Amino acid sequence: MRVFAALVPPDEALTELETFVEPRREVESVLRWTPSHLWHVTLAFMAEVPGRAVDDLVDAVAEVAAGSTPIPLRLKGAGAFPDIATARVVWTGLDSDSPHGLADLERLALRTRTACGRLGLSPAGGTYRPHLTLARSRHPFDATHWLRAMETHAGPSWDADAITVFVSRGHRGGRPSYEAEAICPLGT
Repeated sequence: MRVFAALVPPDEALTELETFVEPRREVESVLRWTPSHLWHVTLAFMAEVPGRAVDDLVDAVAEVAAGSTPIPLRLKGAGAFPDIATARVVWTGLDSDSPHGLADLERLALRTRTACGRLGLSPAGGTYRPHLTLARSRHPFDATHWLRAMETHAGPSWDADAITVFVSRGHRGGRPSYEAEAICPLGT
């Protein structure tokens, strides 16, 4: 099954982003928008996790969370994967009021991935780019106009104070359906 560990912004930050994004949803018809109740900032993603390993994964993530402190963050700006000219994913980025906030976030992601890897799981690798996916496109498109509309976004500051472990237990409408398996508070 698919499993990922993520930060879930608080309702205030999600509502503000939803208000900012809503008028843009109607402009770009090539985009399939992620429902706002599914928005999250992934720390570690594993495509194949045996059901028997989920409890151990939750324990490992809880240990990482307990050894970490809350991180002040805000949703800010926008970007596209793999690049602006051939975008398939559009996202909003993260920023921090703390001079070490983004470095702390990267360390948290690395520690979470490492803990999952020690269990013999295979977290997705590559350079960590903290983001919240807003929409996807089946076909590459030029996202320049969309990014200009989103680059002014700066949401309210919030403290990331828990890692949520999500598990896919089936599909709805052709997409994986994720449920929160555990919420692991930071610094406990």
